[in-house]
Amino acid sequence: MAVELNGVNGLNPVTPVTPVKPEAAVQKVAEEAKENKKVEEGVVYEKGNQEAKTTYTPESIAKQDRSSIIEQMKADLDQRKQQMLDLVKKTLSGQVGAFSLANEDDIWKKLASGDFTVDAATKKQAQEDISEDGYWGVKKTSQRLFDFAKALSGGDEAKMKKMQEAMEKGFKEATKSWGQDLPEISKNTLEAANKLFDDYYASLAQPEEQ
Repeated sequence: MAVELNGVNGLNPVTPVTPVKPEAAVQKVAEEAKENKKVEEGVVYEKGNQEAKTTYTPESIAKQDRSSIIEQMKADLDQRKQQMLDLVKKTLSGQVGAFSLANEDDIWKKLASGDFTVDAATKKQAQEDISEDGYWGVKKTSQRLFDFAKALSGGDEAKMKKMQEAMEKGFKEATKSWGQDLPEISKNTLEAANKLFDDYYASLAQPEEQ
């Protein structure tokens, strides 16, 4: 059985040619969970530095093919939607991995043939990571997803809705790749993230109502 979320990390399941020790398998996933955390942080930071946008003036537009500009804008939006979707998958990979380590669910029991358990230090760290204020907890994970969507969209409401759609698509694809329902923590994360989007839309409409 593949250790990581098949497809979520962009990898296809590979049948091992030699037996893998349960201890090594659990250690491998613990290290991958940490790596996912580093990668996710790096992605958010890098995208933050790529917020510079091309400014089109009437003069410049007159010199260019308008249809070409429209196509570029569409391509840019598609790229940002894909970036959002990729981040959601990477995030869920790390969250589910931490959840599994913290709870020693059936995946790890199968890997360990029902005998091996996660070492105390790894389990303790995973439990802290998925706690209310932990890195992979509902609060911080949903906030990161929302912040990333806002950064990619520039806060534009229409584009934010596209990012929200990409986020929800990412959750569906992760569930499909996982082969079963995601843990409750992931479902709660999606719900919390959607609430952040809804609150944001409401804040945009508030000045008009006044």
